[in-house]
Amino acid sequence: MKLDIFQVDAFAGKVFEGNPAAVVPLKAWLADDVMHKIAIENNLSETAFFIPATPEEDFDYHIRWFTPAIEVELCGHATLATAHVLFNVLQPKATSLRFMSQSGILTVHKMADKIVLDFPSRKPLPASAPTGAVEAIGMASGAIPFETFRGERDYMFVYESAEDILNLKPDFSALKKAGLYGFICTASGGDIEGGYDCISRFFIPSYGVDEDPVTGSAHCQIAPYWASQLGRNNLFSRQASARGGDLWLTLDGDRVKIAGNSVLVIEGTLTI
Repeated sequence: MKLDIFQVDAFAGKVFEGNPAAVVPLKAWLADDVMHKIAIENNLSETAFFIPATPEEDFDYHIRWFTPAIEVELCGHATLATAHVLFNVLQPKATSLRFMSQSGILTVHKMADKIVLDFPSRKPLPASAPTGAVEAIGMASGAIPFETFRGERDYMFVYESAEDILNLKPDFSALKKAGLYGFICTASGGDIEGGYDCISRFFIPSYGVDEDPVTGSAHCQIAPYWASQLGRNNLFSRQASARGGDLWLTLDGDRVKIAGNSVLVIEGTLTI
């Protein structure tokens, strides 16, 4: 069997930045274990698979995402990558698309040179950190968060400064033992260049990804927190991984609009 496959750098203004995702268009779902093996073969933080909706369904496509370890219920950068492939290669006349996912309907649309994701807001609630997590993330740098929150899936640690975020050197083996969670680390972006409102990094070793380069779904928690702190709903965010990426955020009630650039890097054929 031969399948089309694409690789897109999402939340990137040029190649080799942002978060690379693989995109595999399908006519019908493959077996789950086959999609998982394809994700392992790609060895990226996510591989997106999508199939067309039926004429009776009130959306355009079904979408699923696999890491090398598990299937996830929400993924921003691989949705952005999928939309890039559709808007620029497979369906170039389209200006908006609706995907059915495990997290409900996700709408994407073109906006000048960006693609905008319409995702659920996940306001984080105050929480206690899992045993060992704070130490595993910050022990090497000495950074300690002053607030801890938890959303539906991920914990979020808030630090005093952007420098704290940049200097984090997690012990991923120890962090993996802290539990099956993702860990968002964030701070105000006021003390770094670029005019950022907030900065973050995201660690999720238990899902097979030590540090995710740029994470749209994490900003479903980041956006409501910083909108509340700063008193406005439009934010400019930087995820400060080694590759790095910029996200334009708008909190809109119980939704977060996440805008970003993207670049097609690889187009080819997958043989299985």
